[in-house]
Amino acid sequence: MLVLVTGATGFLGSHVARALAAQGAQLRLLVRPTSDPRNIEDLHAERVLGDLRDPASIEKALAGCEAVFHVAADYRLWVRDPEQMYRSNVEGTRSLLESARKQGVRRVVYTSSVATMGFGSSGRANGPLADEQSPVSLADMIGHYKRSKFMAEQVAFDAARAGVDVVVVNPTTPVGERDVKPTPTGRIVLDFLKRKFPAYVETGLNLVDATECARGHIQAWEKGKSGERYILGGENLTLKQILDRLAAITGLKSPTVKLPYVFAFATGVVDEMVTGRLLRREPRATIDAVRMGRKMMFVSSAKAERELGWRMVPVDGALRRSVEWFRANGYV
Repeated sequence: MLVLVTGATGFLGSHVARALAAQGAQLRLLVRPTSDPRNIEDLHAERVLGDLRDPASIEKALAGCEAVFHVAADYRLWVRDPEQMYRSNVEGTRSLLESARKQGVRRVVYTSSVATMGFGSSGRANGPLADEQSPVSLADMIGHYKRSKFMAEQVAFDAARAGVDVVVVNPTTPVGERDVKPTPTGRIVLDFLKRKFPAYVETGLNLVDATECARGHIQAWEKGKSGERYILGGENLTLKQILDRLAAITGLKSPTVKLPYVFAFATGVVDEMVTGRLLRREPRATIDAVRMGRKMMFVSSAKAERELGWRMVPVDGALRRSVEWFRANGYV
């Protein structure tokens, strides 16, 4: 089976590509000319140079493919030119799904994000878990990344209603090795290793092992229902619990000082203004990230468990692999 994978040079995409290779799939990878190739150097796969913002390159990459795993996305919590993010995440997804329809691709698995889910505003660790049915709208999306992923997900649902066989998966917060950029998730691990966590804020994430998440993509191909979405999640953990687990793995100290929201927000304002606008570099703290942190992003993967055979596994192994990979590759 010839399978096109987008985003294979990235973190989660590289895990998906490797999982497919282990299943014996014939791989074709859509790769931007400027992408870092480290994550695919040892993969036996055909490479097609292209870009989600170039419909012609998408048409070329899809020729003869039976399946598509669309993992690529512009995943940043701060961007100088938001329009480029929408072109990649929204219009790129639209172009790919339209090309898949024209070329008769059997099935598309689209990687969305848990960011598109509806989370309560209580900020309590014991609050209700979000799932695929939680009420949500575009107005609930904080920041350009969340907005673009929500809009792209709606494009996927529209395509499904128009007859394209597309299954949507919503990974939570993947963690593991080969996070080359790194992603905002990887930065939590990396900042901890660099002792840049003197304090923490009261927030929560669902962490999922990137290797398991890649297997969930294949389960979605095999068992998912077209036009449906599935949360691929792991453990619901507060930021403090994540840092405590990293402390246990590394022997480094976990912070004990909790930073009030008002100070975290002020830090985001200053960092975004000085680092982002004046120095024109990506800030470590952003206003949108702090605003998102007010909500506990805790979810249930029960639907994926029922319909896909998904299983939740502890993330300690993935956190350990992440730490070891960053250390072995000179990030620390």
